[in-house]
Amino acid sequence: MAAELISTSLPRSGEVEVKKSFIQLNELEPPTGNHDQYDGREAGGTQQDFSNSEREERDGWKEVQPTLRERNALMFNNEQMSDVHFIVGPPGETQRVPAHKYVLAVGSSVFGAMFYGDLAEGESEIHIPDVQPAAFLILLNYAGPSLEGPEACRHFLNGAGLRYMYSDEIELDADTVLATLYAAKKYIVPALAKACVSFLETSLEAKNACVLLSQSRLFEEPDLTQRCWEVIDTQAELALRSDGFCDIDLHTLEIILQRESLNIREAQVFQAALRWATAECRRQGLVGTARNQRTVLGKALYLVRIPSMTLQEFADGAAQSDVLTLKETRDIFLWFTASSKPRLEFCLAKRVGLSPQRCHRFQSSAYRSNQWRYRGRCDSIQFAVDRRIFIAGLGLYGSSGGKAEYSVKIELKRQGTVLAQNLTKFLSDGSSCTFPVWFEHPVQVEQDNFYTVSAILDGNELSYFGQEGMTEVQCGKVTFQFQCSADSTNGTGVQGGQIPELVFYC
Repeated sequence: MAAELISTSLPRSGEVEVKKSFIQLNELEPPTGNHDQYDGREAGGTQQDFSNSEREERDGWKEVQPTLRERNALMFNNEQMSDVHFIVGPPGETQRVPAHKYVLAVGSSVFGAMFYGDLAEGESEIHIPDVQPAAFLILLNYAGPSLEGPEACRHFLNGAGLRYMYSDEIELDADTVLATLYAAKKYIVPALAKACVSFLETSLEAKNACVLLSQSRLFEEPDLTQRCWEVIDTQAELALRSDGFCDIDLHTLEIILQRESLNIREAQVFQAALRWATAECRRQGLVGTARNQRTVLGKALYLVRIPSMTLQEFADGAAQSDVLTLKETRDIFLWFTASSKPRLEFCLAKRVGLSPQRCHRFQSSAYRSNQWRYRGRCDSIQFAVDRRIFIAGLGLYGSSGGKAEYSVKIELKRQGTVLAQNLTKFLSDGSSCTFPVWFEHPVQVEQDNFYTVSAILDGNELSYFGQEGMTEVQCGKVTFQFQCSADSTNGTGVQGGQIPELVFYC
């Protein structure tokens, strides 16, 4: 069995002592059988005779591939050097993958049991129908830091061999990362699983947050689950409107519909539930009728807080959907209008949602008769944060001469690329208060990167402006840094001007 563990057709003269130490520490039997594969050493430890050409070939191999990692990398997916084959993928989509028992055995305890433990299989072909071939190749090709000699042996023995399969290269992409995470979990390769989770966290956005939520729960990855909830709560409208939302399972749907902190109107939640039901009907081979939608939703329908809608929203949407029974429709109308309200199965309370936070960057405000004027010029400032947040809008100063209405174009950019913009209006009451203007949807802002916010106002020429600006502001758990923007053509900078507040969720 020990011979099979270290068997390879490659000459490996520089590694014999490492392998011996490995065998001795694990109390395995000495190698038996064909000893020509073991770097030219006989079972008794004597050196075989080599011809000059054989010696040159052996030494040349050592010079070209001097490390264990490089030699393993050369063997990766190499048909001629393999001693086991995996038939990977579902029927009709399989791929034959050559591999090496000793590499896999030290790389994963599952593979070790498969080849050498109590669960050892004698077959030279092993079928794995539930893993995608691309993901399995990534699994085989993944490893961590390269070590040599006794240090490598110690790492094999203490469990770091889980990182030591073929090479230290890993290439993940959005199409294979979930399948790779599944394979890493199945074969207990935690370092690869961690790399997959990190990839998912960096690629997480509203359109895939619901799907990743269901997967993170399946794979028991609480950090990824928490990140998914941050995106879903804050960008709920985008997340529930995405195609990915329609792909989740019923249990994940119920968990989302129960969520108190969803930042969304209930009428949009109801429409999202209907879209999911239509997709579920297709998955079950049903026609997407209102009756079938109701059937596949089941009790999840009662998690939509229909009584928290406005009467107009209910009348224009849910009341005409035919998903509700006539009695439910009547009772909800009575609940909205009658003094004696009927009992409803639906949750009555509005969702709590999220409360926006405000970062105020000035210590005082003022006004003078000759400023602050606009005339189509741009007020702009740059900022960076030390943790991921979602920018929802800006707080702006209004007129210093009584009530006034302003038209404003606000914009958020990173490295010249527009991430969000909105053309809207706001009313000021003549006070020095700030007045919020909102982007259509909150925008995810990553830590340690500078972003540019700008505002172009049209309205009363004279307004309040900020003074005693700060380059760094601590707002709750978030630290903001500010610097001047080259886009600013109206005098706004770090020390003074417009855009006194950033409105955000965290």
